[in-house]
Amino acid sequence: MLVRAFIGFGANINDPVQQILNARKHLLQNPDITDLQNSSLYLSSPIGYRDQPDFVNCVGMINTSLSALALLHALQDIEVQLGRKRDPDNQNAPRVIDLDILLYGNENIDLDSLVVPHPRMTERLFVLEPLCELDSNVLVNNTMSVAQVLKNGIENDLFIDQRLYRLG
Repeated sequence: MLVRAFIGFGANINDPVQQILNARKHLLQNPDITDLQNSSLYLSSPIGYRDQPDFVNCVGMINTSLSALALLHALQDIEVQLGRKRDPDNQNAPRVIDLDILLYGNENIDLDSLVVPHPRMTERLFVLEPLCELDSNVLVNNTMSVAQVLKNGIENDLFIDQRLYRLG
């Protein structure tokens, strides 16, 4: 059975645009992942640890026969292949690539290793804007469309410290 999933891509060192393109290529090499569609690329200000370069972000929409955990492991393998080194002391540190499962079908998953919907996606303009570009009607937490989450965040000044620019 195929599940539609949304993946967040982010990078801010070692040619971030190329890193995202490389990650997309690796993703498509997995026979259990098909129909990759991508949002535009966006330049966004860092959140949390601000003393670092801006990020390049996008969202991808896929169909997959992988379970959510198997998809997580596939994404982590791509991160390692592209040179990601995790800093356990600073989760907001600069990174060569970051791949996150944002949504996995309608599932709500709460495990130590994986939480879906992504727990901070509703607070991130660099996730909501490109996600809206792909499917503004997709539901977050099976309750509200991503377009409504984005609208509410804007109306409540949730993104006031976040800069986001569409590239190209």
